[in-house]
Amino acid sequence: MEVSAGKQKRLLEGVVVSDKMEKTIVVQVKQTYKHPQFHKILRRTKTYKVHDETNQAKMGDVVEFHEGRPVAKTKYMYLSRIVKSVA
Repeated sequence: MEVSAGKQKRLLEGVVVSDKMEKTIVVQVKQTYKHPQFHKILRRTKTYKVHDETNQAKMGDVVEFHEGRPVAKTKYMYLSRIVKSVA
């Protein structure tokens, strides 16, 4: 799972919320940002389907993943590493 040297890939970090699929985990990423007009701090969450070739990430783990070529209709992210394991 190498990241090519030519183009910088998007690297994200989130928590695994589901590991029930084969070779796929669902990761939730939390993002905070300031509203441009009202200057209020807002929280936004988004879920990504991430390709996990070895089924090593479990529910609750904090993982790092990057963008790559599409594996399926909604799966275009690849697992880079497990930052923090629960078990």
